[in-house]
Amino acid sequence: MAVLLASLQAMAEIKFGYEAGAEVVSSYIWRGQYNGGLSFQPEALVGFDAMDEKISFRVGAWGSVGASDWKFKKDETYFVPELDLMATVNVFGLNVGATHYYYFGGTHFFSGLEEDGGSQTELQVGYDLGTLTPVGLYFNWYTMIAGNDAKYENAGWVPIPQAKRAYSSYMELGYKQKLPLGLSAEIQIGATPWSGMYTDYDEGWNGKGFAITNLAARLGWEFEGEVCSFEVFAAGSINPYNLNKENAFVWEAGENKIGAQKVNGTLGVGIWF
Repeated sequence: MAVLLASLQAMAEIKFGYEAGAEVVSSYIWRGQYNGGLSFQPEALVGFDAMDEKISFRVGAWGSVGASDWKFKKDETYFVPELDLMATVNVFGLNVGATHYYYFGGTHFFSGLEEDGGSQTELQVGYDLGTLTPVGLYFNWYTMIAGNDAKYENAGWVPIPQAKRAYSSYMELGYKQKLPLGLSAEIQIGATPWSGMYTDYDEGWNGKGFAITNLAARLGWEFEGEVCSFEVFAAGSINPYNLNKENAFVWEAGENKIGAQKVNGTLGVGIWF
């Protein structure tokens, strides 16, 4: 009876929830990888909140349109348009969700295992201590379950390499903290547990694919208004996997730099409603 009454009370407190806004960043950095230069990245999510936002559901989209390496001339521009569709459920800090990544490269919206530049679908699970406590510690695990994510192996007597799903996975441990004067800080360490897209399907440091692929930090300054909030931020990322003096900084523009440069940074400004 107590559980039923608590559930009914929570249902009575359900209210519409949303997140909407956009950021402009000098570089598009994702999980320790350089994905493009100056980019515009809007986001819109809708759903519901309950129990003072300790329970929430969101579904929506995130996008990125950019011009790599600040090059705007016709023959030197590399656009990387992207559209991500996502859904997440958060219950007392435990979050479960799915994201579908689509890249506008002439591929199908749902692509196959070996389709070059195709779309991908990912599942995630994680826990954020900051939902219930003042401690801003969180952990997330992400795994690609569909789309373009293939590693190649010789299958017995077959003389040519055979494509197999890699189930590329990424795990991150992070800590975020609000500071005085509207400042906030966040640090992250990210790794991949086995051979996959984050190590170019190589065997990693231990021969089985494990590798630390992201050491990141972010500092932001937020201004709260009555209608919206503004944030100015700076972030940096180092990918230690196979880091050397040749790939720490890649000076070529466009595709040569995508996913190759190991030391990255970005400046950005965002507006959120």
